[in-house]
Amino acid sequence: MVDIIGAGFGRTGTASLRDALEILGYGPCHHMTEVIQNPGTAARWIAALAGDSSVLPGLLGKYRATQDFPGALLWREMTELYPHAKVLLSVRDPKEWYNSARATILNQDLRRHLEQAVLPDARRMAETLLSLTDAMTARGFPVDHGEQEAIASFERHNEAVRAAVDPDRLLVYEVRQGWEPLCAFLGVDVPDKPFPRGNEAGVFAGKVRRLAAGESDSTS
Repeated sequence: MVDIIGAGFGRTGTASLRDALEILGYGPCHHMTEVIQNPGTAARWIAALAGDSSVLPGLLGKYRATQDFPGALLWREMTELYPHAKVLLSVRDPKEWYNSARATILNQDLRRHLEQAVLPDARRMAETLLSLTDAMTARGFPVDHGEQEAIASFERHNEAVRAAVDPDRLLVYEVRQGWEPLCAFLGVDVPDKPFPRGNEAGVFAGKVRRLAAGESDSTS
């Protein structure tokens, strides 16, 4: 049963938040890496993004939390499906978000790497990721937009979450804030370990290139 719904766009510290939530006992946490590791789920995520929310219980049955895409684009459906769940909106400075996204999830060079995959396994994975990205774009993710339009989409998304979710149920959060506001929101003790940090832009780009080349990647 999902207890925490991640509503923040990718590149707002969602990998760090996934790791933090799992340290706090809210695991497993669904993240885009789960789709990469289990590409058979992509078709149902695409269906959910197209409006069939009936597939979500099956997709999320084993998870206690969600972060990142594609779930962040389905926050409305999940808040209805899991009315007890808290909503975690991860944010960052819009310009910083765009710069990070432009180097990773909005990087058209990385998309071309996927489009040019040749080896059969790599090609199947690339087609899965490209189809999912197209479904996310149709849902409002600004893949092909310039800086101004992408930042506007990012800000519209965040404002929509703020406007729709009860403030008692919502935490608007930046990962640089560390453990304290997150733990206070969840009502748990602050762990005696550093807040996790990970998934820098260069690491992300390397993952995409390895996938396109058909190389295995066990990192998250």
